Amino acid sequence: MDLTTCLKSLLLLIRQYRDSRTAHCAAQLQRQVEELSGLKCDQLLSSGQVLPSECVSGLVELVGNPNTSPTLTSAIISLLAHLACDEESREILHSSYNLTSTLASVIHCHSATPREPLVLQCLQVLQKLTYNTRIFESTNYIHELVAFLMTNIRSHNEDVLVSCLGLMANLCRDNHSVQSHVKSLDNLKPFYRTLINFLAHNSLTVVVFTLSILSSLTLNEKVGEKLFDAKNIHQTFQLVFNIIVNGDGTLTRKYSVDLLVDLLKNHKIADFLTRYQHFSACVSQVLGLLQSKDPESAAKVLELLLAMCSVSGLRSLLCKVVFKPVGAKLRAAARRPVGGLDPGCKAEPGPALVQWLSLPVEGAESCSLQALRLLNELLEVRRQTNGVQSGFSHSLSPLTFPLLCTDDSTRSFVSCQVSVQLCLSQVESLLSYTQSCVFHLSQVCAEALLKTLELMSKLRQQVKDMETSFYRMLQDQRIVTPLSLALTSHRRECVQTGLSLLFEASPLPDFPSLVLGESIAANNAYRQREADLSVKRVAVQEVQAPRTNSSVLESSNGSLRSVHSLVEKIQIGLELQEQVKDSHVSEIIDIYEQKLSAFASKEGRLQDLLEAKALALSQADRLIAQFRVQRAQAEAEARKLGGLLKDAERRREDLQGELSNQVLEVERSKADMEELLQHNARLQQDSEEHQALKGAYNTLLNRSESERLLKELQTSHISLTKQNDTLRKNHEALQLQHERGEEIRSLQSDLQQKNNNITALHGELRAEEEKLKKLDQERSALEETVDVLRKELNKTEQARKDASIKASSLELQRSQLEMKLKQKEDELSKHSAMIAMIHSLSSGKMKSDVNLSL
Repeated sequence: MDLTTCLKSLLLLIRQYRDSRTAHCAAQLQRQVEELSGLKCDQLLSSGQVLPSECVSGLVELVGNPNTSPTLTSAIISLLAHLACDEESREILHSSYNLTSTLASVIHCHSATPREPLVLQCLQVLQKLTYNTRIFESTNYIHELVAFLMTNIRSHNEDVLVSCLGLMANLCRDNHSVQSHVKSLDNLKPFYRTLINFLAHNSLTVVVFTLSILSSLTLNEKVGEKLFDAKNIHQTFQLVFNIIVNGDGTLTRKYSVDLLVDLLKNHKIADFLTRYQHFSACVSQVLGLLQSKDPESAAKVLELLLAMCSVSGLRSLLCKVVFKPVGAKLRAAARRPVGGLDPGCKAEPGPALVQWLSLPVEGAESCSLQALRLLNELLEVRRQTNGVQSGFSHSLSPLTFPLLCTDDSTRSFVSCQVSVQLCLSQVESLLSYTQSCVFHLSQVCAEALLKTLELMSKLRQQVKDMETSFYRMLQDQRIVTPLSLALTSHRRECVQTGLSLLFEASPLPDFPSLVLGESIAANNAYRQREADLSVKRVAVQEVQAPRTNSSVLESSNGSLRSVHSLVEKIQIGLELQEQVKDSHVSEIIDIYEQKLSAFASKEGRLQDLLEAKALALSQADRLIAQFRVQRAQAEAEARKLGGLLKDAERRREDLQGELSNQVLEVERSKADMEELLQHNARLQQDSEEHQALKGAYNTLLNRSESERLLKELQTSHISLTKQNDTLRKNHEALQLQHERGEEIRSLQSDLQQKNNNITALHGELRAEEEKLKKLDQERSALEETVDVLRKELNKTEQARKDASIKASSLELQRSQLEMKLKQKEDELSKHSAMIAMIHSLSSGKMKSDVNLSL
């Protein structure tokens, strides 16, 4: 059975059980719930479909009903826990379906028997739902839930102790309202004493949960100052780090990381950690967890490292641990014969961190994004000290391998550790990052990519299929960008690496040499433009715009300002030209001034067009938002009308059943009436015979047999009287049936009126569907308009880029003209010197002539 069919069956069984709470309906519903639990239901709640939403609403309603059987409630809670497979689904269950309040109400109903399996199940699901979720103190049954948790924690109920502590830690973490409520209770001090006693528990999970609760409630109070003072904090650090590294499982490690992150938010405790003597060793052990294949554990470790980076005193220490040199381990490995690394030798933390960058980016909490953020923080520290490239090149494993391939022994060792698939996957990942990252990160990724290709070049004779893969990657069009960045780099090593790869790639038939030349020219032009317009670029970058259109407008404004500054410079040059009276240069400058003014006007028109396009796009976005709101309202009305229609249909079916029963009764009454009429006719005949007998009786009174006949007539009279009574009773029964028939007719008229109402509802539903169709047509028209506007905007931006290129060429010509003007000024200075010499030798008349000539 597929998922949709299973959901439809589940919804039908929920309605049946809601109408008739029999054991048979409960068994069928429980069987269907268990069957759905065995199916894959990923992203079912976040799909936004109506059928799953109705099913989950019905299930949550049944869980919150105290009359539901505990077995069925347990099966439904298991299904809801199965649906809460990701963070988005848990948020939907908490916010949209109020599952937290429902489960809290179930615990409150069974608070007298906390050892029941249903209570433990509810606690476990609540712990899963409330992790990293803000629970408001005003939520239903939260006060009762907190009281239940504190009571069972103080009673040392081992059956539910771990779940109660974990749930209490979730409720108190970063939740001031719940913390204030707990602190306002009368039994707070005994609760604190119980928690402090739990710190000596033999279970690491209990210790972690206890420390989390205490840090949330007492960190800024006197109890917290005594608990986390300078004497105890180092033991706490050692305990937490040991739990993170050697914990009972992922759950314990998760809460340990959260605890340490919360402690780091306190400046005093963060300062204690900077002076912790075993910090480097503990962080190295924590970084060793990145070697595992578990993304959840790696994500928590990366979250802890990011929290440490937020502390200024820990950032430099963490950078030293992550980017520590390879050192003796790799040198010893290089001296050993081929046979692999020492099994007891752990990998370095830097490469272990970089390996998570190759994972796909699926959300804000993915390991790849967290690793990228961490590397960005750490590389910023290295850039301020030793430089980004040098620190980064020694931490990436693809970059360290070419350093090891300098001689035959280490090359053979590396060839045993490196495969073609590893190199190709690394190259593909770096190519994607080179195209998508910002400029400074793209340079780092380009260097890593070239180092990987250099490694492939050195190992192409030792590793199978490495040479074919190496030459195929050199002929890839995407290799142009990192190669051009390396050839135009200011670092000598990058240029040498790029030249060596270019020497290998240039004889290949499909190597894109022309594209490489254009890319190198573009990089050089970009560097020159960045150098000339650095001040203007910084001024533009200080204004952060919320939309892309505004950033485009700002860039066009910057280009327009650069054109105006260029015009001002040329005007200054014109003033000099007027002094020199060089007519030829003046004409050339006039021509360029006209061209620049034309470009400036064109820039203005482009700016106006971009503003109009931006306004049109904003209007289109507003219309789309309005359409979505209207569509959501129409869908809500349609769902409401559908519910009314279903109720009307259900009532019509009930009335139809009653009508069929009444029709059967009318038919039976008609048959009875016909039988009674026949019987009445027979009785009428008997009555006529009775009258005849009376006449005969009167005539026979004087006869001898009158007494015998009289007795017989009396007997017949008695029987006829009884029959007459029977007929009267039957007649009264027929009258009652006739009145019941009139009631049936009135019910039929009511049913006809209900059918008319249902017809009217169908008409309204069809009208709403036509409205929805019209809205869909309007939305499609708006989307087509937005597509057209985007195409026009792309054309406009291309025209602006062409204008910028022309402006840059004019600027180059202007610089050439300035050089020519400088040469002319040098010649004028020489002529002035000669005139001065002539003036010293000539008379006063010649002096006046020279002044006139000047």
